[in-house]
Amino acid sequence: MRTVVAIDQGTTGSTVLVLDEKLALLGKANREFPQIYPQPGWVEHDPEQIWGSVLAALRDALAEAHVPRDSVAAVGVTNQRETSLLWDKRTGEPARSAIVWQDRRTAGMCEELKQKGHEPRVRELTGLVLDPYFSGTKLRWMLDDGHRAGAEAGTLAFGTVDSFLVHRLTGGRVHITDPSNASRTLLFGLRSLAWEDELLALLAVPRACLPEVRGSAEVYGTTRGVAGLPDGIPVAGIAGDQQAALFGQACFSPGDAKCTFGTGAFLLLNTGAQPVASRHGLLTTVAWRIGDEVAYALEGSAFIAGAVVQWLRDGLGIIRSAAEVEVLAASVPDSGGVVLVPALAGLGAPHWRPHARGIIAGLTRGSTAAHVARAALEGVALQNVDILRAMEADGGNLALLKVDGGAAANDLLMQFQADVLGVPISRPSILETTALGAAFLAGLGAGVWESKQEILGTWRENRRFLPRIDATEREAHLARWHTAVEKT
Repeated sequence: MRTVVAIDQGTTGSTVLVLDEKLALLGKANREFPQIYPQPGWVEHDPEQIWGSVLAALRDALAEAHVPRDSVAAVGVTNQRETSLLWDKRTGEPARSAIVWQDRRTAGMCEELKQKGHEPRVRELTGLVLDPYFSGTKLRWMLDDGHRAGAEAGTLAFGTVDSFLVHRLTGGRVHITDPSNASRTLLFGLRSLAWEDELLALLAVPRACLPEVRGSAEVYGTTRGVAGLPDGIPVAGIAGDQQAALFGQACFSPGDAKCTFGTGAFLLLNTGAQPVASRHGLLTTVAWRIGDEVAYALEGSAFIAGAVVQWLRDGLGIIRSAAEVEVLAASVPDSGGVVLVPALAGLGAPHWRPHARGIIAGLTRGSTAAHVARAALEGVALQNVDILRAMEADGGNLALLKVDGGAAANDLLMQFQADVLGVPISRPSILETTALGAAFLAGLGAGVWESKQEILGTWRENRRFLPRIDATEREAHLARWHTAVEKT
């Protein structure tokens, strides 16, 4: 029996899955790690805590799987994408804390670049907007914060989390990334599929610190010195978390789309072999590159989704566990006119307002914790309507939206999402599609599976949610929502 290990390194924790060739889930484990908030708008992670969470989840998942260690045929990695790290190439020691994708510290830098007229050219080359969400300005900030000399000398390595993990998994022998992650840096050309000198000069980034860009499914190196794994296992698949989820949902054809409900909500539409430039505030990104095949996607990102439930738990204390939110929200028939815009880390697509902040509107003396909880879930869904309508304006035409991620298990949220989108929602039998995508890519890279067609036959639907409200009610929800968004 051959098995594949998928490492899904996320914003609040690391998950490891162990799967066999027929996609039977043999073992699964998750380990959380702390978030660091040095000051308002700043979010950091300790890279050693990230690595420690991966090792602990790997140990627990393999123990649950009860498979021989030599059965592991490949390791795949998927990751929180724009989170940026610097580390010593020789020792692997982090140079400083990682700056997380949610971090807003470079908002002023982005605004200055916009005022100087650079955004149209950046957008043309990268498919991205100038926003602190992306890695390039985070790297520039770290270089200016005392790390430029090491980066220019090539002794410091820059990377997103995938690069750091592969460096550790291979005993420090490999410094690479894939196009799905590279295309989130503001430094990588969508069409050239290479680091762009023009962008490196714009952000004053030395090429010496950048990883080599390889395909999304190929052998990059083999394991060395990783606790719980024998040396010599191919590390053979990489994709950023949202592109991995698109792959794990078997969205292989143009027009296929998915939304992942994690810390944020991320809606991706496969556009095929050519990048589609958005005219309505969406991003164009590389979905994956496998051999000579390149797939692109339109993406809309809402920065806060599941994280608003964590805030209800940890910030407001109105629930004791995330699982309680559905019961509390379902205890009232509607939100009682309360609207919650979860702009706790700014507004992403299609608004791109990094300075926006969350708001609760429509409160009365009759408003309760249940109304706020329901409004929070509704706010997560209503964000996605703005994204979908922008996709439709860019030429997309969704007949079905596949969903995944932890919050996709929430039936109330999924039904409301179908209602306000006016599109059927399809939930798969395996919700961990981000990790599944990493497993698929690693298996393809190492020869466990021969083709995407073989993988396509394994995808199974768990439940479909059909819209239940009419256009008048839908537009009433959206009118209240847009009024509140204008106040953020």
